[in-house]
Amino acid sequence: MDFIQCTYMRGGTSKGPFFDLRDLPAEVEARDRVLLKIMGSPDKKQIDGIGGAAFVTSKVVMVQPSDRPGIDVDYLFAQVIIDEAKVDTKPTCGNMMSGVAPFAIEKGWVVPEENASEVTVKVYNFNTESTIEIVVQIKDGKVNYTDGELSIDGVPGQGAPILMKMSNVTGGTTGKLFPTGHKMDIIQGKEVSVVDAGNMMIHLKASDFGLTGLEQPDYFVARPELMAEIESIRCEAGRLAGMGDVTGSVLPKVGLLSPSQAGGNIRSQYFTPKTLHPTHAVSGAVCVSTASKCPGTVAAQVAQVSADASERIVIEHPSGMIPVEIVVDYNDDNFDVVTAGTLRTARKLMDGFVYF
Repeated sequence: MDFIQCTYMRGGTSKGPFFDLRDLPAEVEARDRVLLKIMGSPDKKQIDGIGGAAFVTSKVVMVQPSDRPGIDVDYLFAQVIIDEAKVDTKPTCGNMMSGVAPFAIEKGWVVPEENASEVTVKVYNFNTESTIEIVVQIKDGKVNYTDGELSIDGVPGQGAPILMKMSNVTGGTTGKLFPTGHKMDIIQGKEVSVVDAGNMMIHLKASDFGLTGLEQPDYFVARPELMAEIESIRCEAGRLAGMGDVTGSVLPKVGLLSPSQAGGNIRSQYFTPKTLHPTHAVSGAVCVSTASKCPGTVAAQVAQVSADASERIVIEHPSGMIPVEIVVDYNDDNFDVVTAGTLRTARKLMDGFVYF
């Protein structure tokens, strides 16, 4: 039996193992076999691995010191499918990303200055070919995980804030903010925006399916016909976006959007895509916020936002809210995202070895 060094961490509303990328096989198929064995897939219970048998607990982070100018570490995210022998590195995960900088500090790859109260770690994301600045709180020379007053919906208690500031967030999957060439398309009689920003998503109006936006995960589990309709639209949108057949892919994700009902700017039900996320992906929140600021999209029709270039967009989700600080650029009718940031918390749960 083989083993590998592993740090198990919660990042935002997700959790999973963090690895030194260099410790894993360089060949992708061999690496995927190792990750599947470690997580216990394919098996709905993941009983023979450390996966948590839920979408948000079947995630893997791989990090290494970077040789890119101005970058501290490189980050690769993998979604390990629970009931299939598949590892998907096309999407990214902003929640798990919040643990990347603490992990790098724990490994000694980034060393805080003496008496520093915070440290900024610059991260390159392989999944989206984007860069992120992550600001971590430091106490007595170590990562401060728990001494703070930030609470995030979907996680009990409070912790020290981790600020993530993302740039180059558009076109990470397809190279285009609107990969179909339109801000809105009509697919199977529904208005759809296909948006590639932070993560690749299709945006639909919840009201077009007779929904209020308040439905919880069990509602969709009990309605396979509705999920089949959404999946059919998703697959057609993937083809229009030049992604080919996306039947077995977790991208594009789906967002059912509706007007805010609790003081936010917009409400989003984020699908993974087979099930409703119990909270909301950070990368998906960036995508929804981006589209909310761009006239002509489904999100812009639903959201209540200002015309200011800089704004905090508060997205309501099934467990609460997630804020995104976004700066956009309107220049000669062109629209782009300058930066998008949000606050998360993280916590180291275990450090040791995992066997496979």
